[in-house]
Amino acid sequence: MDVSGAMQGAWGGGAAGALLPCQRLERSRCGRMECRYSGVRYGRSGTLEHDRCGVRKAHFESTLQNVSWGQDRKKPLIVRASSEKVSFPVSESRAANLRRLLEQPGIRQAPACYDALSASLVEKAGFDITFMSGFSVSAARLAAPDAGLISYEEMVDQGRMINAAVKFPVIGDADTGYGNALNVKRTVKGYIQAGFAGLLLEDQVSPKACGHTKGRSVVSRDEAVMRIRAAVDARKEAGSDIVIVARSDARQAVSLEEALWRVQAFANAGADAVFIDALASRSEMQAFCKVAPGVHKMANMLEGGGKTPILSPLELEDIGFKIVAYPLSLVGVSIRAMQDALAALKSGRLPPPSLLPSFETVKDIVGFPKYYEEEARYSTGSSTKNSSYSRMPANASVTSSNEQSTAVVPDLVIPDGESSKDPSSRVAEVVESFSPRSMRSTIAGMWSRTLRIKVTGKDGTVKLNVSIPAGFLEGFSSAIPGLDLQLILEKAQINLGSKLEGESVLADFNDPAGDRIQVILE
Repeated sequence: MDVSGAMQGAWGGGAAGALLPCQRLERSRCGRMECRYSGVRYGRSGTLEHDRCGVRKAHFESTLQNVSWGQDRKKPLIVRASSEKVSFPVSESRAANLRRLLEQPGIRQAPACYDALSASLVEKAGFDITFMSGFSVSAARLAAPDAGLISYEEMVDQGRMINAAVKFPVIGDADTGYGNALNVKRTVKGYIQAGFAGLLLEDQVSPKACGHTKGRSVVSRDEAVMRIRAAVDARKEAGSDIVIVARSDARQAVSLEEALWRVQAFANAGADAVFIDALASRSEMQAFCKVAPGVHKMANMLEGGGKTPILSPLELEDIGFKIVAYPLSLVGVSIRAMQDALAALKSGRLPPPSLLPSFETVKDIVGFPKYYEEEARYSTGSSTKNSSYSRMPANASVTSSNEQSTAVVPDLVIPDGESSKDPSSRVAEVVESFSPRSMRSTIAGMWSRTLRIKVTGKDGTVKLNVSIPAGFLEGFSSAIPGLDLQLILEKAQINLGSKLEGESVLADFNDPAGDRIQVILE
């Protein structure tokens, strides 16, 4: 088939096929730019456009033109997508982005993530969406089974971190909504605030059981439908367009007929997509996709072996599915990779290069290049030094929250019998801000030690010779004008570290008046 510029994919939930586009942009009555397509696919011609509210509509007419059939399959060959890309508003919310993706041709694959790193990898791999799996989050965060042990707060917290790390839509597993209808509303609003584009809500009793496992029970029909109604109300109250995916576990808990009744009721209550967990055959999957026409269908491919047949994305799209989740691929291979690496380390070997990325690769994945780029963009002269200190003249002032004072801190220790010929030229290390609390934490390692402060005049007269416990320095730090003892201790802690053993001279210098000041840690 020689069709230039044909678009890959299908209208709605059908199989991927050929569409011959003839598109143009027009301004709608509400001011937004509309994109219009017309073309032929599967013996149908049609147009795809936005209505006044931005909802995409498809209109088809019967035709048998421009269809090329494969030799051994009863559907059109997939052809290269058009290189012309339609842009959408930059300010589009993630939920709106997810809705747009679901209205476009083709099935959406959603590998299940469980933390910020795994979600970032899904995004970098080129997937349009990801699903935050309760099974995987419970395993990674708690090392516990997906049996209702993980809490609402923990899931929302995990969602915040994931959504902060990526830009594409994330569908969050909301389990049973964590309680009654009011809990469901709180869950929906919390997931909206966490940045989710969609959420999945199920009809199991609480505590729930993991899908494809024993012990599952579902709530009554009325309560199950009420959860979806509460979720829709919460979305409206929050002014959000978050996508609500309604899940039923009734197939294994009751029967296929009960599950089909429930997902139809969920769609009637306002769910945007529906999902029946653990369908047992292809025929059951086909029966599910015939229910609630116009509402998106979600499939779950349990990679390790579950009750549902494992089908390819094209096969699922042929049946009528719009979203397919892969719950175990990432957490499963992570478990196996860590086990193999630990076994190698225990036997005295390192993981082979084929399994262990280089350090440079790891740095690139976690974002060091971007960090360095932004660091350079916002760098200043002072921020290039890896220190909280700045070089200043000895008579510079140090400002605290209550007062300004001149602090003199020595750079060098002057041996006995020597004095500074030009004390005003000495450069000191000063800290720009301090508080008693930070000072106390700094000298924690010296708490049981004693500081001796000795001041000797130019004529040799000892003006002061006093010892104080280091832990009580807080009330004595400003006893000598121009001498900031807390800065001296801070510098000593950094310079000497854990070597503060025995008697140590922390400072020995001449102040501007000519007096010799010594600070000794005893």
